[in-house]
Amino acid sequence: MIVLGIDPGSQRCGYGVVEREGGRLRVVESGVLEPGRLEMPVRLGRILAGLDEVIRRTRPGEVSVEAVFSGASARSALVLGQARGVALAVAARAGLPVYEYAPSQVKLAFTGNGRADKDQMLRTARLLLGASPALSDEADALALAVCHLARRRLPSPAPGRARRQALDRLRPARRDHRRGA
Repeated sequence: MIVLGIDPGSQRCGYGVVEREGGRLRVVESGVLEPGRLEMPVRLGRILAGLDEVIRRTRPGEVSVEAVFSGASARSALVLGQARGVALAVAARAGLPVYEYAPSQVKLAFTGNGRADKDQMLRTARLLLGASPALSDEADALALAVCHLARRRLPSPAPGRARRQALDRLRPARRDHRRGA
């Protein structure tokens, strides 16, 4: 399973693509899209193009995005909402399911501390994934992907096999009723 984590922002949009193979996590790619100090429509267009390219290169199966939090000012919330809208639209256009997580959920799943600061997020990305994120936006995006992978169930055995195993546990042991046996 490959998951694209997106930490949306209009100045810096972090992304982290993490693959889970069995119980192992591997960073496929991560970085920060920095569209520059341009007018908002141009910045959003550059983020859209950048995320499109990341999806094309890495081919994730699911996308994890930070949910809106209520602590920001109205202006900050509006700007963040526009960047989130771009992230959601890119995923929808690619036909990818999107999962949203509150910042505290992500921090708890990634570091074990729901109130982790930026330095702790960066350290955990280095220790857990062997990644070298330069900015907290990149570490947050990696954490979003890891959070989703941690909350997503591991694939179960094939349906027929799982059903047979469950039935075998319910059946009493067979006994040989022949004489002498």
